[in-house]
Amino acid sequence: MPTLNEALRHFELPRLEARLLLAHVTGLSHAAMVSAGPDTLPAAQWQSFAQLAARRLAGEPVAYLLGRREFYGREFVVSPAVLIPRPETEHLVEAALDKVGRNKAAQVVDLGTGSGIIACTLALEAPQWQLAAVDLSPVALAVAQDNAANLGAAVQFYHGSWLSPLPADMRFDAIVSNPPYIERHDHHLDEGDVRFEPRMALTDEYDGLACLREIAASAPGCLLSGGWLLVEHGYDQGAACRALFAAAGLQQVATLPDLAGNDRVTLGMQP
Repeated sequence: MPTLNEALRHFELPRLEARLLLAHVTGLSHAAMVSAGPDTLPAAQWQSFAQLAARRLAGEPVAYLLGRREFYGREFVVSPAVLIPRPETEHLVEAALDKVGRNKAAQVVDLGTGSGIIACTLALEAPQWQLAAVDLSPVALAVAQDNAANLGAAVQFYHGSWLSPLPADMRFDAIVSNPPYIERHDHHLDEGDVRFEPRMALTDEYDGLACLREIAASAPGCLLSGGWLLVEHGYDQGAACRALFAAAGLQQVATLPDLAGNDRVTLGMQP
């Protein structure tokens, strides 16, 4: 059997990925692996590591192999039933906290919650908020519920499409969403980690704006006066989203960039 150091070099993987997979198999921290580098890897652990490495070399995302991914400083459970959390979505979280105010009572809903990263993060960052979360996929909802339980986040979950499963009289200080926004023929759907993510969470199977249109049209009727609609979208969809928000009667419509300078979050206020 190889040593830990030999195992890390055995496959043509980036060093960080190999280390993450080996740490997952052995249960050792990075520091412990460094000190145990010359030690022989037990046969069962070597076999498990080799299997994970082969799957990664075949393209499977590291997050799915590990079953977890960090978001906003917290570790979330992920599976192929949900999107892999990405740093860009933290801009949506920050915008919601800024517009609503994390130290005031508020009613907020996350539409298309997936793994629950947005709803759980908002519930933990703004404990006075009451969070609801909706998803069409029961499997995704189960992942989100596990994350809420693991993190101690108080979130009420609903199964259904967008706002439809919510009580008719519910009104919100903020509606947030990271909906499917990739156009059905976009080449990114066939590249990298995206190939392994749930297609229904990535694309509307149309022009990339279908879900955003539906949310923009229906959200104002569920917002309190002064409430905010905030959505994440593609780098080239800022202008289209602003037009949708303006057509829905929202005010103070604006688009916020991500760290790369690309349009990422559009928001608007219900008058």
